[in-house]
Amino acid sequence: MSGYDYGRAGLVGIGTPQANPTVEAEMAILLPAGMAMAVTRLTSVVGAAPLERLRDYLLHLPLHLAAYDTLRPAVFGFACTASSYLVNDGAARAVLDACETRFGYPVITAADAIAQALDRIGARRIALVSPYPASLREAAVRFWSAKGYRLNPVLAAGDLMPDADTRGIYALGSTHAAAALAQADLSGVDAVLLSGTGMPSLPLIAGWTGAMPVLSSNLCLAAALAAPLGQGDLLDLESAAGRAWRARCRTATLEA
Repeated sequence: MSGYDYGRAGLVGIGTPQANPTVEAEMAILLPAGMAMAVTRLTSVVGAAPLERLRDYLLHLPLHLAAYDTLRPAVFGFACTASSYLVNDGAARAVLDACETRFGYPVITAADAIAQALDRIGARRIALVSPYPASLREAAVRFWSAKGYRLNPVLAAGDLMPDADTRGIYALGSTHAAAALAQADLSGVDAVLLSGTGMPSLPLIAGWTGAMPVLSSNLCLAAALAAPLGQGDLLDLESAAGRAWRARCRTATLEA
């Protein structure tokens, strides 16, 4: 039995896009205190076009996991939703299967974690809120529509231009998503999805009082990592685990 002091409830790996400042901050809020995370940066060729860079993150995942050397987390979370929108399902599954075989632990993508959460609550009509430029937002709509979900309304958080660098997302806050939702007709919607790991989402979700649940890429991924390790239900905001992360969120976002 290991005598290592930290992460006694489980060590999880996280892969975050190279310039993304949000994944680690939100995972630190979401994951229960007994869990530890080891983060690797998802990198791409310098100067790559934004959409190619996002594809690279997933297609080159074996290289990113090899950076862990001998470290073997209990499970690894791939925290870039947009990569799944741009790589076809067959190619993505081949990469994930190869990684699991080579490294010996499960690999869960943010997109797969979202699908698990949506299916669990029986949501079929989704209000999609994303900070993406138009081309990537359209790819997101195609991805979820192909899986049988109805996306209406589709809302833009922030005002990135159609040809903008996707790294512009990292300047946005949860208030941008809140502003988009405030203008939307959500009647008949089963769930709201805040897609993208780079836009902060937890302050909005923690304070949400609407009739339907609000999910985000980081929340769903953290829930998918924590549940198999017996660390509670992060999606249920009134559960012990849900109340705990909401309290941590309030502390983390207090004005100094």
